[in-house]
Formats: sequence, structure tokens, C-alpha cells
Amino acid sequence: MKSIGYLGLGVMGCGMTSNLIAKIGGPIMGYDPVPEQRSRFAKLGGQPVDNPTDLYRSCDLIMMCLPTYDIVKKAIEEIIETAPPDTIIVDLGSTSPYIIRDLHKKAADKGIYLIDAPVSGGQIGAENGTLAIMVGGEENILEEIRPYLQMMGSSVTYMGPSGCGSTAKLANNMISGITLAAIGEAFAFAKKAGIDSRTLYNAIKGGFAQSTALDMRVERILTHNFFPASGRAEIQLKDANGALEMAERMGVQLPLTQIIAQNLTWMTENGFSAEDHSAMVRYYESHMDVQLNESIC
Repeated sequence: MKSIGYLGLGVMGCGMTSNLIAKIGGPIMGYDPVPEQRSRFAKLGGQPVDNPTDLYRSCDLIMMCLPTYDIVKKAIEEIIETAPPDTIIVDLGSTSPYIIRDLHKKAADKGIYLIDAPVSGGQIGAENGTLAIMVGGEENILEEIRPYLQMMGSSVTYMGPSGCGSTAKLANNMISGITLAAIGEAFAFAKKAGIDSRTLYNAIKGGFAQSTALDMRVERILTHNFFPASGRAEIQLKDANGALEMAERMGVQLPLTQIIAQNLTWMTENGFSAEDHSAMVRYYESHMDVQLNESIC
């Protein structure tokens, strides 16, 4: 049994660590800069630390789900400098494949393993232990830690060498972003034409346009409940820009993802970046001068 540490105890980290604690049958160490998050982690049965260095020195397996590239990079570089050889780092967030590959080499030079294993499934998947986990890095290391990943996810898929898990996550988020934008555009269009939004959903939900994204987000869209249950708009923008950067390096174009990035940039400029990514409907409401929010109709 490995000693486990976890960095980032927010919405996703809380759900994932609760599954780890319950299924391992014992405490794991955890750190978050927000004291309230550490207190919540302790109530779950975790062992919070006030200084992440304590975690770096004590744990064989260090997992993290952190919000920005800079925070991820800083944390991994600190682990590389502090942790002993054979430590395994698992990045469960969505980080640029280029950053991951650079850090993977730095880690390997110190005898440390870095695995990119971003997840999909949002808060519900984290809490229920049903996340889809896409893994890049050394396959033998994945097999060593697979039991722990399976405590958090219903599927754990090896994608290839370092960075391939992160690339798969970008593709995943391209699809989710484009889908949510299509839902927002279509519902705003129909409302502008005089069709009731809930009636529209009931009409199309059994047809080809039905999707998990539609079913899971329609209630939020129709009531403007944009409290971030999983992906915030600012995280979706980070990943859209990450995909566009990768596409530019490969010499290809991503016209639909470019539209998503423009939409999400508008959200940032208008103060909606911390909302759930389904709030992209705001862009289409604004530009079509309609309002889907049933609670104020």
C-alpha cells in the first residue's frame, strides 16, 4: 500500500479524496491553501497539512488537481526538488501537453515519475467515483497505480507516452465546449423565434440532438443556475487556448474551438469567468437580445 498525498481539495479534489479515503480504509495526506478546504478534508477522514513540503517528503504517490498551468508547474517543480527518487506524481487536472512533457523530463532526471491523468465527469463523477481518466506516461507506472485511479474512476485508459493523457483531455473539452455552445446558440435562437425553451427540450430530448451535456445542463441553463458544478468558464477557456496553441504548433486549424475561445473571452470580459461553462448561453442571449431564465419570466 502506497502512502498517498493530494494537492487541491476543491470541488473535484473533495470528491476524489473522499473516494480514496473510503476505499483505502485509512487517511491520506492533503493540502490546499484555503483553510476551509483543509477543514472539510479533515472531516472526511483525511490528514491535512499546513505545509505541502511535509506531504512531498512523506508520500510515495502524490496526486493533484490544480486550477492553472502556473500553479501546476510550481507544485511539480517543488516536488521534483524535494521528494525522494521513485516518487510518483499524478496530475489529474488539464495541463498543456508541452508543460507536462517538459516537467516529465525534469522529473525523470531526478528518478521521479510524472503521469498525466486528467479526468472527465465533473463534480458528480468525482463524488460517485465514476470519472473517466485518460493517462499518459510510462505504462508500467500506470499499472502500478491503476488500483488507486480505479477508486476514483469507472474507466482508466492508457493513451500513450507523456502528454498523451493531457492531449486526450483537450480533445474531450473541445467536444464539451462546442456542444455547450451549440446548445446555447440553438436555445437562444428558438426563444427568439417564439418557442418556449422547456417545450423545445421536451421535444428534442428523445432525438438525435439529445446528449449527456444537454441532459445534465439544461436545467441550469433554463434557470440560470451557473454555480460551477464542474468546469468553470475560465478553465474551459484555458483548455480552448491550450488546444489552439497545440494546433498552431502542428500547423492545423480549429475553427469551432476558435469560436469557443472567443465566446469564453467575452464571458471573461463581462464578469462571468467563474461561472459554470454552461453559462456560455449568456453570450447568445446577449447577442440575440433574449432571456432563457424562467425564474424572471
